[in-house]
Amino acid sequence: MTIANRPPLVRANGRAPDELRPVSFTLGVQKWAEGSCRIRLGDTEVLCAATIEDKIPPHLRGTGTGWVTAEYAMLPRSTAERTQRESVKGRIGGRTHEIQRLIGRSLRGVVDLARLGERTITVDCDVIQADGGTRTASITGGYVALAAALITYGMERLLLGKVAAVSVGIVDGLAVLDLDYAEDSRAEVDFNVVGTDAGTYVELQGTAEGKPFDRAAVDRLLDLANVGLARLFAAQADVLASLRR
Repeated sequence: MTIANRPPLVRANGRAPDELRPVSFTLGVQKWAEGSCRIRLGDTEVLCAATIEDKIPPHLRGTGTGWVTAEYAMLPRSTAERTQRESVKGRIGGRTHEIQRLIGRSLRGVVDLARLGERTITVDCDVIQADGGTRTASITGGYVALAAALITYGMERLLLGKVAAVSVGIVDGLAVLDLDYAEDSRAEVDFNVVGTDAGTYVELQGTAEGKPFDRAAVDRLLDLANVGLARLFAAQADVLASLRR
């Protein structure tokens, strides 16, 4: 029996409302990087690599403080139709600029920059395949690459915590966790939540695509995001534990 106006309990892709897509990390996928991983989140796949260099931006010279930054790009056939490389266009698009600044902010929040010294860690995030959530996957996988680099080079003490990101939204009246592209493209409300394992947030980015949402919806979506973040922190811890054995 179907009760009118009651949202479904199972999504079109078969997941429960509070269920993440299958997530996995593969470490050491790039030979020359100080730390690297490939994150798979459902059909979204991102290659993340961390580079440690003995240099800093000009405005930090002489301060003894380090820096963490990020670059983000989508490979031409990561999408259903070919996306032209931004290097060919001769400029970085606004979306790319926004995402790589978000990744950098997220990772800086969990690194002790004062103890890093005058070094820069650059985390490159290249989208191999996109099916929604490329920015959240880049942050979650970027942390693993960054942490792997610091652990490998004896600097794990500089990690102040973990950071991960997840999407939540309202689709067909149902609050759901970790939207794929099909859900994201028709969501009534779409949120990206970047959080730390200390229970703090780096960014809350929410948008109503039609009808405005109320405070109760925000609280419901944040509670759902926290469920997903906890699972991602556990997955990050599991993969990084292999480096300490």
